[in-house]
Amino acid sequence: MSKLPDVTGRDMRGVMAYPPTPALPGAERVDATDTVDLAETERMIRTLVNDGVDAIALNGTLGECATLTLDEWKAYAACAQETAEATRSGFPLFIGTTTLNTRDTVSRMRYLADLGVTGTLLGRPMWGEMTGPVMERFYRDVAEAVPELAITVYDNTAAFRGIIPRSVYRTLVELPQVVAVKYAGGASVGFRYHNDMAHTQTSFPLMPIETDWFPAWEMYGEELVGMAWSSTTACGPAPVLALRDALRENRYDEARWLTERLRWAHEPFLVGQDFMEFAKYNVPLEKIRVNEAGYIDVGKSRPPYTEDFVPEKHVQDTKDHIARYKQVVKEVAERLGRTHTEKV
Repeated sequence: MSKLPDVTGRDMRGVMAYPPTPALPGAERVDATDTVDLAETERMIRTLVNDGVDAIALNGTLGECATLTLDEWKAYAACAQETAEATRSGFPLFIGTTTLNTRDTVSRMRYLADLGVTGTLLGRPMWGEMTGPVMERFYRDVAEAVPELAITVYDNTAAFRGIIPRSVYRTLVELPQVVAVKYAGGASVGFRYHNDMAHTQTSFPLMPIETDWFPAWEMYGEELVGMAWSSTTACGPAPVLALRDALRENRYDEARWLTERLRWAHEPFLVGQDFMEFAKYNVPLEKIRVNEAGYIDVGKSRPPYTEDFVPEKHVQDTKDHIARYKQVVKEVAERLGRTHTEKV
């Protein structure tokens, strides 16, 4: 019998961080080669793990899977896995293998499996929009080809040209390799989320973004939404991890306050104002906000999604968002400090 992944959907709990791919100076140039800053990659992975995130996913949209060369992607994956394993053995690391076809995706998945990576963050080919039956075959094919690799399905309506139909969710439940779904693309806790969860139940979490985690938790509980995804953790994870701890400890007044503060910090950011407009500039805007936060140095974004065509208003709104987020980080630190003093 083929080896199955070491993790299951029921193991997926906590916060899955989604950091960008660190870039060396000049990465924005068309003639650039070997653009991944591997030294900063080591520091980034080690810092996120030591600071307490529960899993890390690399090479989605914001992780520039589409703009790394194959050699860069391989070097980045190997560096990230080696660092994660050295920092905490068995740490859940998911690396993106989305390509325009099944064979290239399988090839990349096999490379990750040989490295000992936990799993893959997997979108779907999008050159031609996939129908439900084609999606079902795609996920079955890749799971059967590399059965030992866990899969976090990447459900992004903008990137992959539409939603995942409920019929496909029924198929995903049948695949032991599928351990989570990154529920993104502007979807919040609403009818579609509820209806999809009616099929997935406790098989694996449909991970909401951190700002939707508390209402999802209130409605469905830890068994169904025990894990959230967060790219904001790349700006400093403390507020998101504080939210996780408040939820786990049933401190719902604290969880509500943290959610309100996180949402306040995000108010200026384009993603919550106009998701389809954000999708045009998401890669460079993510680099701008992470660099502005100062927790990780991720450099410039790679062509063709470079920063020079981003409207100045979007840039300024992003900086305003991070100014607010830094204030929230400070508030959380002060609040946690008072709580610690009271306990002592």
